[in-house]
Amino acid sequence: MGSRSKDGSEARFAAYVDGLVSVIGHADRAKPLRDYCVGLMLPGERKSVEPMAAITSPERTAAQHQSLLHFVGTGGWSDEKVLAKVREMVQPKIERHGPIEAWIIDDTGFPKKGRHSVGVARQYCGQLGKQDNCQVAVSLSIANQHASLPIAYRLYLPQSWAEEEERREKAGVPKDVVFQTKPEIALEQIRSACEADIERGVVLMDAGYGADTTLRKEVTALGLRYVAGILPSTSAWPTGMGPLPPKKWSGNGRPTKLMRRDDKHKPCSVKELALSLPNQAWRNVKWREGSADFLTSRFARLRVRPAHRDYWLSEPHAEEWLLIEWPDDESEPTKYWFSTLPENISFRALVDLTKLRWRIERDYQELKQEVGLGHYEGRGWRGFHHHATLCIAAYGFLISERETIPPSRPRRPAFVKEFALPKNQKPRGAPAQNRASHAEFDRYHAAAPCEWIG
Repeated sequence: MGSRSKDGSEARFAAYVDGLVSVIGHADRAKPLRDYCVGLMLPGERKSVEPMAAITSPERTAAQHQSLLHFVGTGGWSDEKVLAKVREMVQPKIERHGPIEAWIIDDTGFPKKGRHSVGVARQYCGQLGKQDNCQVAVSLSIANQHASLPIAYRLYLPQSWAEEEERREKAGVPKDVVFQTKPEIALEQIRSACEADIERGVVLMDAGYGADTTLRKEVTALGLRYVAGILPSTSAWPTGMGPLPPKKWSGNGRPTKLMRRDDKHKPCSVKELALSLPNQAWRNVKWREGSADFLTSRFARLRVRPAHRDYWLSEPHAEEWLLIEWPDDESEPTKYWFSTLPENISFRALVDLTKLRWRIERDYQELKQEVGLGHYEGRGWRGFHHHATLCIAAYGFLISERETIPPSRPRRPAFVKEFALPKNQKPRGAPAQNRASHAEFDRYHAAAPCEWIG
């Protein structure tokens, strides 16, 4: 136990767990909470309950297995309160390296087999880069160049699931959960963050969200600025142009108030705009990815007016930035963004903030690979969210510990290394074992002993 006293990580972890226990609702939940988080931080290919139980309680593995299953699968504690407490404890550590710069909207997919795990449907899965059977969760993270931390996390429930009562009931989907698109879930998370008075950042979103005009409009209405990925076909008015004013009233009928366009006066796609720009409009810009890594690409920017359905408006959309990326080795532009960042922002700062989305992509990779975000084997709504919350809690502690761990050492606190998987223990998670582990999980929860503290 010498490493514990030398490095102090165990005492810091105990204080961290105490903070979480203060909002989790019952003191008897402290041990399974601690053990589950320790299990998530352990090295290993699979962060499912069975190997975590064997490592954290080798003398009573069966009882520990049931305890952890119940804690994560049916425990009646609040994900929102735990995530808020994680943010309260971890955000100051992130801000030691600079203020919060961004709120990042993102989603992440988890490939799945079968149709019984909550929310599973054939849909686009970023992990696979194609449509396949998967679950998708929408998140909102706070971020600066040092780190990002999810502060809201919710499963996207496809319409087929939302409308099928039998599957909803079997998976424990709350009755107040109705079908929402991913942008609608994201907007709800942003509104909650504003109500919680979390330090504001520029809202960053890829084209899956930025193409939603309503989302961009509502983000602006909340007093937030954004950098939003858009599609090449998105229409806009070039600098100095806009829709025609309403027709002059003839004196008969009601005067019209709607803006106009015609065959000779109409917006064009942002791709057409990009291709029409002269060579001198393009600049090579360097941006940061982390404290030491720099990347360079070719960009152009110009002021435009989004043109989405402005013929139904009495006033044109406000001007904003159009940022375009066209790498030297590509035959045409590859990415486009609208941004409401100030008109006087420097080119370098605009690119730097736009590219801060790399932070969430890298950190989600760590959440999946290092902490086991996608390793949950249960099928229910509550367990899916409880596991994710505990992964975020474990990851939050690892963020807090980053500056105490030398770069040459593995990114885990010293006390975690003292646990080891018993030699005769084979973790679940191999494809041939998945069906059995699902069935065992379902059998357990069908007859869960009432004396467990949830």
